[in-house]
Amino acid sequence: MTSRPMHRVLVANRGEIALRIIRACHDEGLLAIAVYSDADRHAPFVRAADVAVRLGPAPASESYLRQELLLEAARTSGADAIHPGYGFFSERAPFARAVEEAGLIWIGPPSSAIEAMGDKTAARRLMQAAGVPIVPGAVAAVDDPTEAAAMAASIGYPVLVKAAAGGGGKGMRVVRIPGDLAGALTSAASEALKAFGDGSVYLEKYVERPRHVEIQILADHERTVHVGERECSVQRRHQKLLEEAPSVAVSPALREQMGAAAVAAAVAVGYRGAGTCEFLLAADGSFYFLEMNTRIQVEHPVTEQVYGVDLVREQLRIARGEAMSLPPGPLAPRGWSMECRITSEDPANGLLPSAGRISWMRAPSGPGVRWESGVEAGSEVTLHYDSMLAKLIVHAPDRSAAIATMQRALAELVIVGVATNVPFQRRLLADPDFIAGAIDI
Repeated sequence: MTSRPMHRVLVANRGEIALRIIRACHDEGLLAIAVYSDADRHAPFVRAADVAVRLGPAPASESYLRQELLLEAARTSGADAIHPGYGFFSERAPFARAVEEAGLIWIGPPSSAIEAMGDKTAARRLMQAAGVPIVPGAVAAVDDPTEAAAMAASIGYPVLVKAAAGGGGKGMRVVRIPGDLAGALTSAASEALKAFGDGSVYLEKYVERPRHVEIQILADHERTVHVGERECSVQRRHQKLLEEAPSVAVSPALREQMGAAAVAAAVAVGYRGAGTCEFLLAADGSFYFLEMNTRIQVEHPVTEQVYGVDLVREQLRIARGEAMSLPPGPLAPRGWSMECRITSEDPANGLLPSAGRISWMRAPSGPGVRWESGVEAGSEVTLHYDSMLAKLIVHAPDRSAAIATMQRALAELVIVGVATNVPFQRRLLADPDFIAGAIDI
């Protein structure tokens, strides 16, 4: 593969990930172009960019989710590449294809790889053919209750009804007895249709109390490698709250087994760039492919901290046809890293979203602390977008030290004017089971 010239990168996202990508572009000597809605006109990521283009009103459906506006912004600003970040268009194959057809560099995997992994049942068939272990269950959508009942009996209860076209816990139901199956199929399909525009569902075995462990992969035109695991089992309503690397449950031998499976999955779809294979890890050490995220992950910094790699800069290099900078051979983690997602959610009110103006903010600092924020004092927090305000990442010699550093950093963090989940995270870090590493999803 020959190198392609890349000089101006349009960042098709907002908040802390947009700022993170802009900084990586500058580190690579590239000009960064921000796009923004009216609600984000004064946001830090807009000021950090070399060029900023208005998209439209605050609702994402009228700004960040308007494909034609993003492509027009790329044209008028002279961009030769688009980085989607995560969320929004990052895993939408039609948008990636439109970027490719416009002659722009798509900083992500080929649209064909996004498409292959976007349909969960098709991905399960593909992974099965590639020798990647999958949870026992269907490899095609199931819409007939009689067929579903026979399949559930064959798999064995409990079973999981899952949306074929999405994730995040939407369109998902646990069924423990046969009498609940029909209702679960109907409600899961209805929820999936509303969330993803596709009501297809399928069945798989429900694995009791598993861990959620994911493997980071990088692939250029010559090789595909894994960059260790991340433990993402601490979740609320199927949304991650705290991530860490490495995992207390993963030995070096298991790391290589899971890494080899993730590499096989990436090779099977002709992957390029950074991506993540998510696995369910059972208590007996068996693991099963869950899905592949064809983008950079929210929690990528913990991998960067323990492996000494800048994953966003690697994305940029690979997209322009260069080889990744990682040395040959297996990588070993150094120390321990944790990330707390700081969100505008109120623990005193059922963690419901909170909105308002941040009147004052003090970010933690010091050895081993990394703070990535999309807001500052004076920022308006609205209900138009995801509730994540920032990410607090720490790095220490071992897990105990990482917990202590995170507890100190959370104690230092002050955000005034909007409720946040910081009190919840502080309680989590003090929980005996968490401290002992006795966690599951």
